[in-house]
Amino acid sequence: MAKFPEGFLWGGAIAANQAEGAYLEDGKGLSVPDMIKGGTVNTPRRITSTVHPGEYYPSHEAIDFYHRYKEDVALLAEMGFKCFRTSINWARIFPNGDDAEPNPAGIAFYRSLFEECRRHGIEPLVTLSHYELPFALAENYGGWANRELVALFARYARTCFTEFRGLVRRWLTFNEINCLTAPFGNVMGGGILPPGDDVALDYGKPMAWDDPQKRYQALHHQFVASAKAVRIAHEIDPGNKVGCMLASRAVYPYSCRPEDVLLAQKMARQANLYCSDVQVRGAYPVWAPRFWRENNLSIAMEPGDEELLAAGKVDFYSFSYYKSSTVSSDPAVPVAGGNVFYDDAKNPYLAVSDWGWSIDPKGLRWYLGEMYDRYHVPMMVVENGLGAADTVEEDGSIHDGYRIDYLRDHIEQMAEAIADGVDLIGYTMWGPIDLVSAGTGEMKKRYGFIYVDKHNDGSGDLHRARKDSFFWYQKVIATNGEDLT
Repeated sequence: MAKFPEGFLWGGAIAANQAEGAYLEDGKGLSVPDMIKGGTVNTPRRITSTVHPGEYYPSHEAIDFYHRYKEDVALLAEMGFKCFRTSINWARIFPNGDDAEPNPAGIAFYRSLFEECRRHGIEPLVTLSHYELPFALAENYGGWANRELVALFARYARTCFTEFRGLVRRWLTFNEINCLTAPFGNVMGGGILPPGDDVALDYGKPMAWDDPQKRYQALHHQFVASAKAVRIAHEIDPGNKVGCMLASRAVYPYSCRPEDVLLAQKMARQANLYCSDVQVRGAYPVWAPRFWRENNLSIAMEPGDEELLAAGKVDFYSFSYYKSSTVSSDPAVPVAGGNVFYDDAKNPYLAVSDWGWSIDPKGLRWYLGEMYDRYHVPMMVVENGLGAADTVEEDGSIHDGYRIDYLRDHIEQMAEAIADGVDLIGYTMWGPIDLVSAGTGEMKKRYGFIYVDKHNDGSGDLHRARKDSFFWYQKVIATNGEDLT
């Protein structure tokens, strides 16, 4: 197995809306996730137009990272983290998204967080928009379907780049930007709200109110906003590095039938390459016009947009990887629901997690090779992990060998990709400390090395505890990936 390069950025990733809590403290405004109630793997989350008293909204307290960040960063440092990926909640900086001035308390919080990371020798990797659109921008503007958000985001980005100059040098613009290619992206990614109040967000099923035209127009606006942010970041500090971030997966044909092979190509193009080509190459792929025609999409572009996209290319490519997908053109082949991009056929060669996600470490190596061959920019795996229901033993210990096995297998395949020649610069697994699941709103679906005493109904005292995987990852980092036992 190849060695990881010196200076490799070992770490972990969280998101503000899934960890911080303190949803209305110190001048913060409502964000879209603050309006989404908890669910389970079998019960969809629901979005409301107002906060319903007495009902459970997981982001309101989350794991209380806002008040406990020094304790949590110290635990990450104990593991030896080199890099910590988190996000800035836009509504903590500009409570309504379009405020005349930023909120000083929000700036002070993030400055203190990033200083704490630096004090422990941890480099922050910061996402500007991780499903955290101010709710007022969704309610009053229609979310990212409205072009006005481009200028508002650029101002927000400029504020962050200016206020945290020197503390943060690695940035991501939009988390999993390609989710807007599927109905899942309407609310979380685009801030495009459903009509009415208390509406189910069943991500694995069609949404009657979904409007693909709005989604793809919103996506174009995010491309433009991202390109503007890249240019502003480089202007404020030439040392800044800005990346894209996609929800990624290998896509396999179910069989060697040419129809299956072409379908797999089509799905991979639509779910991944449509977005990464714009952000890394600086232009829509050559097949995009046909895709627009066949799906009755008309993308409104302003003069200068194409030039801006070309000038605002990202510096590196980052992505989440949890599973691979298998697709079949044969309607007789059974499919599993719940995929936010398209229905999967069951891959007979892969095991699945308790939440039905295929486990495919070799698919990660395949994906890294394909994307690096295509783009030749540095790569980062900024989300990868196993959601599982952990058991706390009577003595307080948590034996999560299944998580160790999952991560070991994926790290081994990252090493193989490096041996293949991929310029892989970092790995921030998801999420090093238990937090709220974005898809289901659960705490039961745990990813962390650090246990948080919080449960699906909101109960728990929030104490932290080290799992077996905590000490395993500590060893992995200390040996730069050489000791995975």
